[in-house]
Amino acid sequence: MAEITIALAGNPNSGKTTLFNAFTGARQHVGNYPGITVEKKEGLFVHNDRHFRLIDLPGTYSLTAYSMEEVVARDFLVQEKPVAVIDIVDAANLERNLYLTIQLMELGAPVILALNMVDAAARRGIFIDTEKLGRLLGMPVVATVARKGEGTAALAETAIEIVSGGGRQQTPAVISYGTDVDSALDDMSATIEAAGFLTDLYPARWIALKYAEGDTAVRKLGLERDPRLSDALSAKVSALADHLKQTMDLSPNAVIADHRYGYIRSLLRQGVIAVRPDPDRLFLSDRLDQVLTHRLAGPLIMLLVVWALSVHLCLECGAGRLARGPVRPAG
Repeated sequence: MAEITIALAGNPNSGKTTLFNAFTGARQHVGNYPGITVEKKEGLFVHNDRHFRLIDLPGTYSLTAYSMEEVVARDFLVQEKPVAVIDIVDAANLERNLYLTIQLMELGAPVILALNMVDAAARRGIFIDTEKLGRLLGMPVVATVARKGEGTAALAETAIEIVSGGGRQQTPAVISYGTDVDSALDDMSATIEAAGFLTDLYPARWIALKYAEGDTAVRKLGLERDPRLSDALSAKVSALADHLKQTMDLSPNAVIADHRYGYIRSLLRQGVIAVRPDPDRLFLSDRLDQVLTHRLAGPLIMLLVVWALSVHLCLECGAGRLARGPVRPAG
């Protein structure tokens, strides 16, 4: 039976590697991608007689080529076309983690959202309606606790359902970035579509977005394919950048990032997150704040810290003089 290729994506510290280990156990190997020093982790696991090949992509916050890790993750998704991409997000930091999710949606990747560390979020009084979140995002959402192996079976079953259905054809998401940026993107997308410019790899609007964001890898590829068209697209981005600078004092990058986060916040405000903190529970940071910001104890602690630093510096200076020995007069 053919292996089902699944990619694991997510921000650093989202529990991605922990989930990878929970899936694959000892059936994994680590190397480097050809020609570069970015780590490549691959493993196998079996669920209900189905064989899965799991690729742990480098941790990344974005799919724009700001780092080699982001280029590697994006290239794998585009070239290998995994059946599903399990996007692991930290349930306690959902807004920040969904920034990558939105970009996966814009790329048209078949995403399964793994809402990880839901137990830690619950201890902080954060509860997420997975069904509503999945409905708003248009993708399956599975609650997981990677360090305990909870949710791995549900993720595997969801991937099997996608395969059994002939694969989930994901239409690239279209996010609005405001009238000015949208007009420029529509104009560039039409040009890209008409010329078939890089559309064998990426959706047309996504290519326009990468040009607007100054993605060096996509622009380099574009110059290799069609230098004249690539220069024309770059000129349109320059015109957009000048207009945004004059009217808003912002760059296209900043406007795009602001609207992505605005889109995420609008989703989460639709009853996705319920915050019910335990009034009797104080976290370590809260306890420290109570002491350090106390009107009497706070200043005393600050003076003690300053005094301790002064003593430490004096001792270091004295030790330095002793190490150098007595100063002998010249001559």
